[in-house]
Amino acid sequence: MALELHQITAATYLLAAVVAVLGLVVPAPRASRVAVGALGLGLLLHTLAFLSLHAQAQPPAFTELPMALSLMAWLGTLSFLLLLLVVRGAGLVVLVAPLAFAGSFAESLALPGVVDDLTRASPLWSHLHVLLASAGLALLGLAGAAGVLYVVHHRAIKAKRAAALRLPLPSLETLDRVNALALTLGFLLLSLGVLTGVAWVEAAEQRMWPGGWHANATLAAWLIYAVVVGARFGAHQGARQSALSSVAGFVVLVVAVVGAGMLA
Repeated sequence: MALELHQITAATYLLAAVVAVLGLVVPAPRASRVAVGALGLGLLLHTLAFLSLHAQAQPPAFTELPMALSLMAWLGTLSFLLLLLVVRGAGLVVLVAPLAFAGSFAESLALPGVVDDLTRASPLWSHLHVLLASAGLALLGLAGAAGVLYVVHHRAIKAKRAAALRLPLPSLETLDRVNALALTLGFLLLSLGVLTGVAWVEAAEQRMWPGGWHANATLAAWLIYAVVVGARFGAHQGARQSALSSVAGFVVLVVAVVGAGMLA
């Protein structure tokens, strides 16, 4: 039942992505609202899928890459829907929905694994680390998505492309605000994720730093985002430059963390 729920979830996220893209092609402003509704339904199904997995006698560990990607998709979708209560950025669904689909689909292809010894040795710190780090990555993904749309919209305005300007995208001010909020919260949660990861390894293995691909790549990604956040809020970087930095930072983050997870 859990596998079927994850497959239905992925299909619902895919539907949201298709509707959002069609809304840009036609264009149809109402399509964004329909896509957001489908995304909300996907989030509900995703929640039920997680609950069904952890009702099993041996639930899979969120420290496994497919499960971690699925959790990031869930947290990213939840964060996006909560952000819509603060800002009017429904047009961002055109990037959020495909990312949610990719994360949930990756998990649906993987068989449930077993809990490793490190997780079993310190379940509290391991769960806190995965939850905080995944939430941070999800929010930084939203910041990157807002950055992509900001650059696209900004270039359309500069080039005075009438067709592009009629696309139902959020305003530049809205995209910049989403970028700032998601970047701030995402970096904070990623920082807490790194700290709880250190506490996890200390509690389980009595050493401060585990080393290895995953830990070193995560630290490198954190340092990169420390520079991005410092440039945005400390050096008063412009909105367009901040958007580009968020996009570049997230690309490096995905390559570092996901790539390292695959190598591990």
